[in-house]
Amino acid sequence: MSTATLLLNPIAFSIGAIKVHWYGLILGLAALVGLYLAIREGKRFGIPQEFFMDMLLLGVPSAIIGARIYYVAFKWEDYRDNLWDVFKIWNGGIAIYGALIGAIICAVIYFRYKGYNFWRIADICAPGLLIGQAIGRWGNFVNQEAYGGPTEVSFLRNQLHLPDFIVNQMNVNGVFHHPTFLYESLWSIVGVILLLVIRRMKFVRAGEMFAFYFIWYSIGRFFIERVRTDSLAFQGPDWLASFVNALWSPMVWLGFEPGHLDPSYGNVRISQLLPIFIVVAAVIFIVVRRRKGATVPKYSDPIVSSKVGVDQVPDVTPEQASRPGQDTIPPTTAAPDKLHKEDTDEDKKEHL
Repeated sequence: MSTATLLLNPIAFSIGAIKVHWYGLILGLAALVGLYLAIREGKRFGIPQEFFMDMLLLGVPSAIIGARIYYVAFKWEDYRDNLWDVFKIWNGGIAIYGALIGAIICAVIYFRYKGYNFWRIADICAPGLLIGQAIGRWGNFVNQEAYGGPTEVSFLRNQLHLPDFIVNQMNVNGVFHHPTFLYESLWSIVGVILLLVIRRMKFVRAGEMFAFYFIWYSIGRFFIERVRTDSLAFQGPDWLASFVNALWSPMVWLGFEPGHLDPSYGNVRISQLLPIFIVVAAVIFIVVRRRKGATVPKYSDPIVSSKVGVDQVPDVTPEQASRPGQDTIPPTTAAPDKLHKEDTDEDKKEHL
């Protein structure tokens, strides 16, 4: 095994004394791609792009603050005697679930201010969130961080068939490691494709796209997290640790081994336990909303702001907009009784 370590320069370029990092550029690209997907889908519902741009400007700092608070909360012993270090985010130390919590809190407030239902806009943003995470993980690749446990170079080259630039970057001080950044990125890309397909299905209800996003990401994160060596953890009961380990055991059949976790630090990885709760909660959420039937709008239904004059109501429904050339009837002028009857009949068919 080679003892050399090839490190990509984390500095993309410098402007005087200012150093611009690849990590920041990659995260910026991730945010812009996610924003583009949201704006493009928002047009189908008559939502102006300024709405999503303002959402991004508010959401990004909220996500960063949430990510830092989440990380510090679980690593408090490292910060309680050095409170100033809490603000040194450039030294690393953020958590994706904390970022999601911060962004969701911001979104709830912002959507309410704009008069939109949270679930309707969250559904639109779901693919953008996932593609942003897929791209953002490559920032970890450049920084040579968030990698997995040791592995043989033959596993990376011959079994995973990875290109040299990835294999070489996974050589950390002479030891090759699992590219968990890549595993999570590819898992997220597959999830984006599924979301783009699912949202065109007529049976999809409001909130289900966002729920599926959490289900998909959490399943992938549960299995990938165990391979990593930098997990946040806590000391839990032995039965809980055994339960989590049993759920992860199929990965052993695929040739993976658990990444190192200091026993004195904890025996249960937080980013393994939390996904279990999220998946269960998301499934229950979908089942409950499905039982409500027609009282829950469909993903394809028009999205209207309750704040008069904030945004314009679309003149056509998303289905009509996706079929150019056909005569359309503005939803405000369509016969309410007829539309209600058609929706009711369709709902009955779905529940048969």
